[in-house]
Amino acid sequence: MARMSRTRGRAASAVCVTAALALLVPACSSDDDGGGDGKGKRGGKAGKGDRGTAALSAREISDRAKRALLGAKSVHIKVEDRSTDAEKDDPAHMDLALDRDGNCAGTIGFARGGGRAELVKRGEKVWLKPDDAFWRSQLPRGRGAAAAELFEGRYLHGSTRDEMLRDLSEICDLKELRSGVDDDAEESKGLRKGGGTTVAGTRVIPLTATEDGTDKALYVASEGKPYPIRATEKDGDSDQTTTFSDYDEPVPVRTPAAKESVDIAKLQERLRQP
Repeated sequence: MARMSRTRGRAASAVCVTAALALLVPACSSDDDGGGDGKGKRGGKAGKGDRGTAALSAREISDRAKRALLGAKSVHIKVEDRSTDAEKDDPAHMDLALDRDGNCAGTIGFARGGGRAELVKRGEKVWLKPDDAFWRSQLPRGRGAAAAELFEGRYLHGSTRDEMLRDLSEICDLKELRSGVDDDAEESKGLRKGGGTTVAGTRVIPLTATEDGTDKALYVASEGKPYPIRATEKDGDSDQTTTFSDYDEPVPVRTPAAKESVDIAKLQERLRQP
């Protein structure tokens, strides 16, 4: 049980850290206030009341992108981690909608055959549905296979008072993610603005920087609110992409039915057995 709790805590931390690291670039000061190719308008039309994101300096765009994320009520985040040094307890794929009230819905996948799990949280109630590979990777010997058979196709249901579900459900709180971004004061030198392009169907302005051999890029919407749309981070070992979408859209409200769920106390009882 303890190992599973630690794994879930690492999952929660990884998403928040990944998103915060992606925002290090926009939150930082810049050596390049002119940015990019100097042609200004290539990023697309400005939203109402905005003088045009594409016409702003790299630092101005980064500051506005940070404020836009901090002001969001909800967001859909997808994380793809293709790092070569990832371990099976490390989250490698995430697809989560989350909001300021701590609600979320989506999936988490783990590296090196560590399996995946569906996650739903409404208020203090949490549902978790791991797949067979998850159980087999987390529980030693035949216990993983037994748990996979016992809970096949069903959600573990509990609350944030349960240690494992509490650690994992920390990932669901947009306020925590926002706090991590807001508290980050690290500075980046050489922030540059590129020419307008399209990412995930949205016109964006790319901001790029290199820190300690790590190449970072943030793509900011050039029309309407300057929301972050995608962030990437690459070096010799790590290769992460975070995509942001559906800002201010409600998190899905459906929760698993009672017949689809098993109280987490049953898992705890099973783990206590020799």
